[in-house]
This record gives sequence, structure tokens and C-alpha cells, in this order.
Amino acid sequence: MTTLHIEPYPIPAADLGSENPLPMFRGPDNDGTVNVDGDVPPQDRARLGWRTAWRILPHRVQDNYTRTKSPHAFDSLVLENHFLRAVFLPRFGGRLVSLYYKPGNRELLARNPVFQPANLALRNAWFSGGIEWNSGQPGHHYLTCSSVFAAEVEGLDGTPCLRLYEWDRVKGYTWQIDFHLPNNSPLLFAHTRIANPHDDEIAMYWWTNIAVEEREDIRVLVPAETALCNPYWKGLQMVDLPQVGGRDISYSTRIPHAFDFFSRIPPDRRRWIAALDEKGSGFFETSTDRLIGRKLFCWGRSPGGQQWQEFLAEPGFAYIEIQAGLARTQMECIPMPAHTEWEWTEAFGFLQADPAHVHSEDWKVAWMGVAEEIERHIPRHSLERMDAEFTKIAAWPTARVLSRGSGWGALERRRCLAGGTSDKIPQNLTFNCEDIGDEQVPWTSLLEKGFLPCRSPSENPGALMVQSEWQTLLEASLRTTEGGHWLAWWHLGNIRMENRDIEGACQAWEESISRRASGWAYRNLSVVAQRRGDIEAACRWMEKAWEIGPKIAPLAIEYAQILLNKNRAYELLEFIRTLPENLRTHERILLLWAKAALDTGEIDGVERIFEHEYAAIREGEVTLTDLWFNFHLHRLAKAEGIPIDEQLRERVRQEYPPPRRIDFRMAAEARSSK
Repeated sequence: MTTLHIEPYPIPAADLGSENPLPMFRGPDNDGTVNVDGDVPPQDRARLGWRTAWRILPHRVQDNYTRTKSPHAFDSLVLENHFLRAVFLPRFGGRLVSLYYKPGNRELLARNPVFQPANLALRNAWFSGGIEWNSGQPGHHYLTCSSVFAAEVEGLDGTPCLRLYEWDRVKGYTWQIDFHLPNNSPLLFAHTRIANPHDDEIAMYWWTNIAVEEREDIRVLVPAETALCNPYWKGLQMVDLPQVGGRDISYSTRIPHAFDFFSRIPPDRRRWIAALDEKGSGFFETSTDRLIGRKLFCWGRSPGGQQWQEFLAEPGFAYIEIQAGLARTQMECIPMPAHTEWEWTEAFGFLQADPAHVHSEDWKVAWMGVAEEIERHIPRHSLERMDAEFTKIAAWPTARVLSRGSGWGALERRRCLAGGTSDKIPQNLTFNCEDIGDEQVPWTSLLEKGFLPCRSPSENPGALMVQSEWQTLLEASLRTTEGGHWLAWWHLGNIRMENRDIEGACQAWEESISRRASGWAYRNLSVVAQRRGDIEAACRWMEKAWEIGPKIAPLAIEYAQILLNKNRAYELLEFIRTLPENLRTHERILLLWAKAALDTGEIDGVERIFEHEYAAIREGEVTLTDLWFNFHLHRLAKAEGIPIDEQLRERVRQEYPPPRRIDFRMAAEARSSK
């Protein structure tokens, strides 16, 4: 019998910390740049980079976590029957952290033994393991380390269904996932529904990222003969499967460094991906046809790749990701027409196939043998029939809310009601007044009282908005006695900047300063100056921002970075000397200090930064190894009285390999540029 219940999920966990209060504005372009290296067919190039440029507002960055872990017990939701036990964490984007197959006494997913955020997501903080749900914008989702709604719904034959859902603040749409585990089913089903309520199309993205254990005997299989390969240090290229560069890449432990492989499954074939061991057993995923993409990601066997694996968990923990998405690759979005709903169903579970087929040297024999076993396990027509049933249930109302997400959906519903416009949120999704919390209260005041409450510039300015409807309300409030204060003008500038009205944004921030000077407004003017290439002005504005305050770490880091960019290393070193110890020892300040010290030749003490443990190194960032090589370049040049040239650089690379704890290079080609 299927049950759904709440229970504690004990795990050593690092503190996530507070959000960075500084708004991080998107750039001037909607599209990203994708380099193509080789013969990629035109149909695969068509939307590469389309609407993929980074953006996170109105969300704020989560970059204040640590690497100090202590015992925690998060609330988990457990959906369970005779065959499977699925554990979800609504506090962390609804992550499915465990899928346990009872008959085989086997965990099917890579279950991270710790919760350790690291800098890999759109908003920075992300953690590895389990299955995550990425919607809206390329990258690990905005809510991967934030709460989402979870509710119980009556499923097939009266069994409980777990529903995850939220309102997307960036593009203004809802997403929901209904998890079905029918009585006596060996498979977990996830039925996803996304709804575009707008009069215009929106750029849509969806990828289901599944972490499974990495071992030498595990082979990843897909029903495709070719793939688009992203090796991270050069352009996208098409490759034949499974042999790439003389290595069988279906065994991830044979891959030297980080790679993405996006399988080119022909349109007439069923979509699936599996990771099976030497006995032919393991995890598989299949879906209805809307999810056309399948991907393998691995960290590779380089020191940097191995460091990342352990950095995200603990020594000995290794995983790969097998993924399913709306598009061929993760380097593109697809247009979702106005007033459209898209739905699909995925199935997850244990698979046993003939190991002689799974590990056959004949790739076609291998994947076809697995395809036949999947068809016996869950026939394609059966999944399509279940998808039709799940589609009906997706429109049913929630029976009870088990865990609450943010109050933004409730506020949007209230805004529509107050403005006399149609409610953009499906009625079956519960967003109630009690969901509105401290972050929404100021914007509720703007909606109901006509003005945004003011606060001191020494305080956190509060949650952000970017929707055009809120811009209209905010502009109207500026004409009232209560509403024309510095904070309202600052927020208006943020909305204008995010919507690429740069002149209007600057006017708003200058008006904010005229009402009351604040470091928040001066900092934003500095951001604009940097983007215009006026580093002198950027420095002046940031100096004013720091003088007024608040003197917080994010502002200190940005100020220090500007000074370094302006080649004002001595000034940067002096600025750092004036900082209180808690800021002077911040990991980003330490790295900037080391760069400035090397630039000025004051290398004494630089070697100590390599003993520090860094929490927020970005995926793909090579700052630490660059500093390591540059430190030894300067040390040898000074000690031996020799010039820094290519000969010395090569000597350093050969004689001074970086310690593994600081090596986050995703490819051996990621060398120091100095």
C-alpha cells in the first residue's frame, strides 16, 4: 500500500547563510554565445545560445554559506510502497535525495552523505546528489537551495500523490510536478506541468538532473549513435558513440576530464537513459516524447575533477549525472507559445538487463538490449496511457499542503485580484494569504496602501521585484507623500536596470541619492559605470558607497575587485589593511589580496592562502591554480634573478603541480594565463 508521510532527514549540513543583498543585474544580451568546433548539423545549431544569457533577478545571490558542517534534521517527505521508498526535501527545491529499491536492498541514486553548498547554481549555492528539477533558465535552478510548496493530492486508485510546485518570479509562470507511486508499482512516475499564462511566448527550459553512483563497471546507455560533446575548453562538436578519442565514454571512469555528452536520439525512437553495472542492473529513466534530450555529465579523472567530487561531498563519494530535457542541449531554450500548457511524464526505477548485452562491444547490441528490457518493464503505450491519466490528476486541487514555499505566488494572486485582471496562476495550486511573509509585506503595502514603506539605508533594502506591473505601481507611489522616498526610487532603478532602461535606472538612483544618500544607490551607479567601461567613475562611485556603507562583505569584495581591475594594486592593499578582521579574512578578499600582492612583488605571506579552505569557488574557476603558478613564477624569478618568460612558466607547470585541495580545473588545458 502506498503511503506519504513527513519524517526527519538527519544529515551533517553546512549553514546556508543569508542572501547577498546586492542586486545582480543581467547583461545587455538575451542570448548566449556557443562556440561550435566541428561538423554540427544545422538542425542542432538552430537555437544554440537562444535566450540563455544569465539572469537571476528578482532573486538574490546565495553566497554566504560555509564549509563547517553540524548535525541537522530537515523535514523530508517520504512516498513509499512495497517496492520503492522515495525521499524528498521541500526545503531544497524538492530534491529527490533518495530512491531506495527494497527488493534489491539498493539505493538507486547517488545519495550525498552531507549537505554542502557550492558555487554551481544560477544563484551560486547548489549541492550534489539525488534528482533535481531545473526549470525556466539554463543552469541549476533558482530554488535548488530554497523552499518550494509540497502538497498531497489523491492519485490513481486513491493512492496519495506528492505535488511539488511554485510560482516562477523571473518569467512569471507556474510549474508543478506530481509524483505517483501506484500500489505495487516498481516505478516512480513524475508528471510535470508548466503553464505560460502570458499573451506572448516565453523562452522555456527544463532538465531533470539525476545523480547516480560512478564506478568502473557502470555503463551509461542511450538509444543513439551520435552525441554533441561539450569538453569545456573548446567548442561543441559532434561525436560518434561510444568511442570518442579512442575511449569508450559510456564508461565515465575512462574519461580524462569534465565532459557533457548530449545524445542525438532519432525522433522515432523512445527516449530513455540508463546507468547499469557489471551485472546489468541499475537505474533507468524514460519519458513521454516531449523530453527529447538526454545527457551524460562526468567530472572526469583529472585531479580537478576528483577534487570537485569530494569537495561537494566527502572523500570516496563519486557520481555522474544522467539527465533528460526539453531541448537537445542545455545550451538553448525553446519558445513556449502564449497561453500554453506543456505536460509530460517520466518514469524512474530499477532495471535488470542481460549483462552480455549491456557490456557488449557492439554499441547497437548494447543499447538495443536495454531498450527491449525497458519496453518489457514499462511499455511505451502504457506510459502514454498513464500520462493521460496523470494529466487529469494534474488539474485536481490539493488535498493538504505539507510544506510551504515562498509567499510570492500568493502576492501575485492578490495583485491580480486588486488590479481586476485575470489570475495567472492555475486554480488547483494553493497559494494562500498565510503564505505571505516578511519579504512580501513591503510589496503588499505598495499594493494595498499605495506606497512602499521606507527604511534606513543602514538596513537591508529588502526583497526585489522586476515585473512591469510592479514598476507601474511603484512609479505611481512616487507621487504620494509617503511613497517618494529614497528606497522607492532605488527599487525603481533596479527594475529599470533589469529591463535595460539604463538611463532611467541612473536617473532613479540619482533621485534616490538626492532624497537620502545611500551606499546601495552609489554601488548601482558604479555597476553602470563598469559596464560602460568607465573604471575611474566606477571607482569613485564605489568609494562613496563604501564611505556611506553599509560596510558589508559583498560591497568590500566589489570595491576591491574594481581597484584590481583598474591596476590600482597598492591602493587595494591599503584598502584591505583598513578592513576589520572578519572582512580582511573573507575568502574572496584573501584571493584579491594575493593577486595584488603578486602584482606589486610583495609576495611574502602569499603562500599561506593555499592553506585556506575556500567555500565558494565557482564551477570552472581556476583562480587558485592561477595564483599557485604565479606565486611560484614570482618566487623563482626573485630568488634566481631570472625573467618571467615562457620557459619559466613551463618549468613551474612541470615542477610545481598544485596540491589537489586547491585544484578545481575541469580540464588539463585550464592553465594560468600569466
